[in-house]
Amino acid sequence: CECCEGIYQGIPQQLNWQTTIVAKTEPGEPMEISGIVYQKDGKTPAPNVIVYVYHTDNEGLYTKGKGEPCALRHGHLRGWMKTDAQGRYQFMTIRPKPYPNANIAAHVHVFIKEPNKNDYYIDEYEFDDDPLLTPQARQRQAPKGGLGIIRLQKNAQSVWVGRRDIVLGLNISNYP
Repeated sequence: CECCEGIYQGIPQQLNWQTTIVAKTEPGEPMEISGIVYQKDGKTPAPNVIVYVYHTDNEGLYTKGKGEPCALRHGHLRGWMKTDAQGRYQFMTIRPKPYPNANIAAHVHVFIKEPNKNDYYIDEYEFDDDPLLTPQARQRQAPKGGLGIIRLQKNAQSVWVGRRDIVLGLNISNYP
């Protein structure tokens, strides 16, 4: 993939299973995504897996941040988590907007890095209520890592909340 090395550019030395990607001043609607990463059997939680995510801002752009070229390309709304013993991960951010002047649904890119294995991408997080998520887009492929389309609901604090569990190696070509 193009600029896959961006996963490592700017990675903190210490990772937790939870991360906050945005500053309190970031424009946009708050969003929290959580889930469990499972081993390939789909049942056993997978600890110590790095989950890297990045997405557009409230204008649908990858607003430049700091760092190396690929980190710049991924924008400033990016973050890392390392699953805990129960395989949990969680990130707090804003709900991304779709690209301007395009018919591509809003999404969050996600890469997985397992201990002692190459990193790989899985299907983006996409949102069930997005009008740009067409029936064709919903049926386009075998879901890598599990279904990436999630249902968001607003909680009492007006935060969009969603869940996506991930299965390691699911529908990944040449997975060991």
